[in-house]
Amino acid sequence: MKKQTNNADQDKKCLQALKVSNERFHSIVHFSPDAIIVTDAKGKIEYMNPAAEKVFNRKLESFVGKDFGLALVNGESTEIDIIRPGKEPGVGDMYVVQTEWMGEKAHLITIRDITGRKRTEEELREARDYLDKLIGYANAPIITWDSASRITLFNHAFERLTGYTAEEVVGKELFTLFPETSRDKSLNKIMHTSLGEYWESADLPIRRKDGVIRIVLWNSANIYDQDGKTLLATIAQGQDITERKQSEEKLLESKILTEVVVENVPLMTFLKEATDLRFVIFNRAGEELLGYDRKDLLGKNDLDLFPPEQAAHFMAKDREVLDGETGILDIPEEPILTAKKGELLLHTRKVCIRGADGETKYLLGISEDITERKQAEKQLHDILERLRKSFEATIQVLISAVEMRDPYTSGHQLRVANLASAIAKEMELPDDEIEGIRMAGSIHDIGKLSVPAEILSKPTKLTNIEFSLIKEHSQKGYEMLKDVESSWPLAQIVYQHHERMDGSGYPRNLKGEEICMEARILAVADVVEAMASHRPYRPALGIDAALTEIEKNKGIFYDNDVADACLRLFREKGFQLEVT
Repeated sequence: MKKQTNNADQDKKCLQALKVSNERFHSIVHFSPDAIIVTDAKGKIEYMNPAAEKVFNRKLESFVGKDFGLALVNGESTEIDIIRPGKEPGVGDMYVVQTEWMGEKAHLITIRDITGRKRTEEELREARDYLDKLIGYANAPIITWDSASRITLFNHAFERLTGYTAEEVVGKELFTLFPETSRDKSLNKIMHTSLGEYWESADLPIRRKDGVIRIVLWNSANIYDQDGKTLLATIAQGQDITERKQSEEKLLESKILTEVVVENVPLMTFLKEATDLRFVIFNRAGEELLGYDRKDLLGKNDLDLFPPEQAAHFMAKDREVLDGETGILDIPEEPILTAKKGELLLHTRKVCIRGADGETKYLLGISEDITERKQAEKQLHDILERLRKSFEATIQVLISAVEMRDPYTSGHQLRVANLASAIAKEMELPDDEIEGIRMAGSIHDIGKLSVPAEILSKPTKLTNIEFSLIKEHSQKGYEMLKDVESSWPLAQIVYQHHERMDGSGYPRNLKGEEICMEARILAVADVVEAMASHRPYRPALGIDAALTEIEKNKGIFYDNDVADACLRLFREKGFQLEVT
């Protein structure tokens, strides 16, 4: 009897525990946030919890007894489309378990609404696709690598830069892009980046697929997870600066070369900034010339170094260069007061230097000390002036000697010299040539010293033999003058003054360009003066006859240009020939 009582109590406790368990199960199912559906063994819906009603937007009554409509496999997880009236379709993550329900075989279906997550994943995928396209087709080369320095992304611009395709480098270590000679330096830079440092304007060489080395400017940043501690990746943007680096190196070389040249050029060379005209460069030759140490010159202007009047002059010339259109000013002579050498004389050239924007930046000055040269030139000028006076005195003696032996041609040589000089001036010949013509004209008949006086002063017509003796005066004059030191070809002018353009003259029958210009001028002047003046054997023929002779035979006996100049002098400009 006691044993039966114990069994009844035990059964009662079991029923009570089962009741509590069922209530707890129904409570869990009822309040579960996931949709829970129970079907019978054939898939007919017997129950769905409130969460399922919410997911499908339908009440239990509309589902009970209906077929679930999907294959149910024990232990299988499947994504399903959720159709819900009045709302957008959704996506659910369905899991099926075979169980018992109300003592019968059943399927317990759990459905988690993952619509939001799927939407987020899709948006993330689209964003990732957009970012991949943005990076992939960006003009700037972009590369990413993971914490182990393995390349994870390599865009088209980097492909163009390196010659590699993304397939050839993605997954490989980053250092393979660098030349072996610079890998340590490059890896050191990458290591600093991995430690969280930014390295902007870091230029590193890379080796293209074809072996060519290019210099790339890298800007990179690390990407961490949300806690900011775990390194996810490093992203870098590159810029090919090979040509720029080469230009910078050439510019540096040019700058060094310029500094070396400026420092060692033997002329004072300086540079002033255009605003306050303060010295910014001063070379060694300038230090030696002015007697100042350059550290005492740099940063100062002329007012700090020279007397006010002189400084004002220098600065006025500076402004003239900087404000002028040509930007260049040559100052042949400029006095300057130095610290140790007193006042010197400089030849200075100043040049305006403008920047790429066209704005005036600097003034360049180059000065040569011409003090000693000017002194030497003055001494030489004084010597030459004394020699010229001595030479002229000698010439005058020779003129007098000729005229003493031929009194009838007194003044002939000087009148010829004056007319020849006037013709040369009319032809706009250089002053030095005009002076040479004047000198040659003054002694062109010096050879007559070798002709007997009785022939020179014979009042009747000369015989052929006598005339041949007179014709030798050109040759004799040449022989007298050929060894005389002079800056003019006096001997040749005297030798040729009786030659004619057609070759009919004497003593050598020269023609055209064989006759020097000075002799051609002297020939015309000699004929005009001779015809217009009295001679022992005939009276003066007059200036008109002389000019007619020149006009008639120009281009034949006489040079065209010389003849025209002579005719202009008398007929248009009123030149007068003093005759006796």
